[in-house]
Amino acid sequence: MVVYKVSGNTFQIVACPPEDLRKGDYLLVRDSVLNRSLIIQVINTEYANVPGLLEDILRESSTEQIVGTELDILEMKTYMDMIKDAQLFTCKIRKSIINGTVNDDISWTPNRTTSRLVHVRDEDLMKLAGIGGDPSIKVGKTRSGAEVSTMLKDYDGCLNIVAGKKGSGKSHLAKLLLLGLISNGGVCVVFDINGEYINLGRDSGGRTGEFNEKIIAFTPGFNFKVTLQYIGLGVVLSLMSSVVDLPPSSASEFRQIWKQLESSSQLTLHKLRVAIGSIKNDFIREALIRRFDTLLSTNFFTDDQTEALTLEGIFSQLSKGGALVIDLSKTAPMFRKMIVEFVLRKLSYLLERWVLRAVFLFAEEAHLYLRETYWEDVVTRMRHLGLFATFVTNQPDSVDHGIYRQADNIFLFNFTNENDLSVVSRATMVDVDTINIIAKELSPRHCLMLGKVVKGFPLIVKVNPLQVRTMGETRLFFVNLIK
Repeated sequence: MVVYKVSGNTFQIVACPPEDLRKGDYLLVRDSVLNRSLIIQVINTEYANVPGLLEDILRESSTEQIVGTELDILEMKTYMDMIKDAQLFTCKIRKSIINGTVNDDISWTPNRTTSRLVHVRDEDLMKLAGIGGDPSIKVGKTRSGAEVSTMLKDYDGCLNIVAGKKGSGKSHLAKLLLLGLISNGGVCVVFDINGEYINLGRDSGGRTGEFNEKIIAFTPGFNFKVTLQYIGLGVVLSLMSSVVDLPPSSASEFRQIWKQLESSSQLTLHKLRVAIGSIKNDFIREALIRRFDTLLSTNFFTDDQTEALTLEGIFSQLSKGGALVIDLSKTAPMFRKMIVEFVLRKLSYLLERWVLRAVFLFAEEAHLYLRETYWEDVVTRMRHLGLFATFVTNQPDSVDHGIYRQADNIFLFNFTNENDLSVVSRATMVDVDTINIIAKELSPRHCLMLGKVVKGFPLIVKVNPLQVRTMGETRLFFVNLIK
């Protein structure tokens, strides 16, 4: 292999005879004169466009058609065949090695004539880059079989995105990361839109598993209810304004009624409903009645202290690590938004007062229940408070563009739609070509890992299987049909 061309951070390598390299593989460009090296990654492979090659192929094909065999008068066939198979590898510079250590300085160009190119094994690359170590989460294996582990510190305080089209394995990876975090003492909250996480405490056969005590699942309106005192006036007004469009004039009247009942220790659902019904202004009364009855219909609020829950009480059961799974699969879209906003506000309150040190939030298809105005709050303010989000989506354009620019780690599964890829390519951690070319050809259960978890070296990984009941499989009708 020899260096053919260098343009910006793009290398073109010619291999004749061809080399067994695939997209995603790494090479080392060693410059013996400068005593330094560049680490480059193959992102595309093609045949070298040699002048006159097409003419030779056509000539060979036509003579074979005429005489029934190939003509090799000058005995050049072996040589020409090798030229025809010459490969051109397009590569991107990732890092350099200067004085034996990995360096971000890629501003120099190696000597074309004295440089030597070496294929870097996955094990050697990870050791060189410092990928993995203890404590860590075992994510999967490279295509060559090298074990890939990601360090816990590379998730701590970070924003993660898991993206891929339906059936590519994104939710599978999200569950693997979740279990890895709680195994090491992490406290997590999951907004479970499809009911996929509620049985992670059981093994694949449905029996009680090792995570049974660490996974606590609740369904709002059934076994997850709160009192008015716990939820608070500010949260209720916010919910009524954002979810059921309560007008400001009605909100002001509602605030006064709430405070009067609260000051006399009579704040209950029944008395609040009676007080609203006694408002003299017909328009305000009817507006409040409709919206308050809508909130009551969710069955999320209760006056019974024995059935009411608090997040503080739930998290006290997870002090040694675990996950609160909020099952949203049985709730109406409007109800989902209300539950999510309540949980986020309470989490913010608990984090501000150091009741919780930090929480890892897993949000599946967040665009279905999280208002756009909350994106900035979750990603910026709450991130500084200790709420570290992982967004899981098969619709990349549903995630705010600013999220990709602030993401620390991206786990990208197969996408063939160019519009989806263009959205993900807004991430600042890797070039557009890498995403557009490699992501299109990823096999199921394989992902392109980007960011801090791989120390800036994009890595193709086959995700490990899970020995738990994942519940994420698509339901089929013709499951036993024999072709």
